[in-house]
Amino acid sequence: MSEARDTRVIEESRRQAARLSRLGWYHTIELPDGTVIEGLQSLEQQRQRLRQFAVPEDLTGKRVLDIGAWDGWFSFEMERRGAEVLAVDATKNTRLLEARQLLGSRIGYHIADICRLTAKDVGTFDIVLFFGVLYHVKHPLLALENVCGMCREMACIESFVTDADPRGIPLMEFYETNELRGQADNWVGPNLACLMAFCRTAGFARVQFEGALGERAHVTGYRHWPDPEDSDAAPELLCVANSARQDHTFSESADDYLTFYFASPLEALNCDNVYPQIGPYGSRPIDVARCGSGWQATCKHPPGLGAGPHDAKIRTVNGSYSVPLRIIVGPAPARDTAVSSTLRLVRVADGKTFETGRVRVGEDSGMSAWAAGLPIDAPWAGIRLRLNGTDLGANWLARPSGAEPRQINASLPAGLEPGPATVTLVFGGEESAPVTIELVR
Repeated sequence: MSEARDTRVIEESRRQAARLSRLGWYHTIELPDGTVIEGLQSLEQQRQRLRQFAVPEDLTGKRVLDIGAWDGWFSFEMERRGAEVLAVDATKNTRLLEARQLLGSRIGYHIADICRLTAKDVGTFDIVLFFGVLYHVKHPLLALENVCGMCREMACIESFVTDADPRGIPLMEFYETNELRGQADNWVGPNLACLMAFCRTAGFARVQFEGALGERAHVTGYRHWPDPEDSDAAPELLCVANSARQDHTFSESADDYLTFYFASPLEALNCDNVYPQIGPYGSRPIDVARCGSGWQATCKHPPGLGAGPHDAKIRTVNGSYSVPLRIIVGPAPARDTAVSSTLRLVRVADGKTFETGRVRVGEDSGMSAWAAGLPIDAPWAGIRLRLNGTDLGANWLARPSGAEPRQINASLPAGLEPGPATVTLVFGGEESAPVTIELVR
């Protein structure tokens, strides 16, 4: 920080601190009888901050989390609009409790550190407010990941920034002592490019810059992709694997990444025009690249995705979604679908040696299965081989030949461990009885 800027911000901070000391309140609160408790921030300033975001006027039926609520004006405003509200702060603020009583409010109040608060503690929320907090935490990316994990729809994020140019190189200042405004509880100063990159990296599918008021930038993080404008052909999804281990195991709590392997006729695919979705949440790719004759896209395991089976699918910018493949987060659940009366696996073998019941794992490994009960017109893109509860997309299906079983080929992730495994055939919402095989080196 330059000496001139450092002097300017410290002087302004001292003026604000002196006024806050006289007033006692940071937020201005208007009571039902028209009395106004004057705070450092006027009602118009507070409303202007909120107007930076597309928060609906009617929040009936919505659940809102206000992180860093302080005196509580934003919490009370969300409640006025009809939301169920939980206010959170790192320390107890008796002024919020006093205002809650004077207003007859029913907002919840919780004391917690955002770097340690997760959905397991308080659940999830349609909208999360995260105003004026990020630069007060030593672990800003961890805080944003927790914000994302508690958010179902959108998070409204306001932070001090060192500049408001979204096109710049992402940079962040670190304040070891009281370099920012002479306050020892200010730790970081991202520029706007860094703030937006942090939000994307934390797990938000889309990040939108809403504007800046002075040195404060306003960014909305969305958990979902927009609906496609057209309906181009869907990609053909072949496999979804853990990016680090190249297997089918995904953790509920670890910072896992997923790699989607898919085929698409489009050229020039990149992180801005490929849209992975896992469960209900979109996840922006960190890498999209050619992979043989197809493509691979790597993205973050969405924060807040609970244990159990989840559909993973992918589309390109104007396309429809692929047929989903099922992944398992955490331990594989007991069988959760009814056994089909028609689908049946006659044989499962290695995709190269065709040795029955023994499938080799490692690079370029594959599996072949022979299935009975498939409709004659069954599209191979809708057929899945479910290995230990996780789906493999078919990459080849033999033509029908009378009543003969039809061969299905599927690629395996490279990092699978040897051991016993079960395989089922999934098609049209039905699943065959399992066949036990041995995965070997």
